[in-house]
Amino acid sequence: MKKNPMTLRGLKKLRKELNNLKKIKRPKIIASIAEAREHGDLKENAEYHAAREEQGFCEGRIKEIESKLSCAQVIDIKKIPNKGRIIFGSTVTVMNVQTSKQSIYCIVGDDEADFRKKLISIHSPMARGLIGKKINDFTVIETPKGNVEYQIIQVEYL
Repeated sequence: MKKNPMTLRGLKKLRKELNNLKKIKRPKIIASIAEAREHGDLKENAEYHAAREEQGFCEGRIKEIESKLSCAQVIDIKKIPNKGRIIFGSTVTVMNVQTSKQSIYCIVGDDEADFRKKLISIHSPMARGLIGKKINDFTVIETPKGNVEYQIIQVEYL
């Protein structure tokens, strides 16, 4: 079974979503289906069909999350001694060599990635180019606009 790396924050987020789906959303959907059944003929009952469709999406998401949690390899970056190398879970400050613009990224699992929040997937080109580097190293990242050279300014294990 393939293990998927995940931060502690990502694990908590998935568990919270799973709990919400099982304890709040699922009972609401079941109540909606029961109410729609009371309206009579199910063949022409749009409320019933909509509730059943929503139930299918909900159950599918529950299975998906449970599968992800069963394959999760949770990495708590705070428990790893910081030796200055970029690893999964690191928060990295990089500088674009050409523009001198600095950016901060945190390398996370696929499910946690959100570029607007500067959370980049371990499988992204940026993360792959950063993994294993240390402070003051340079790396070239292939982007849609061409190759961009970055210098690693800071590596934190937050």
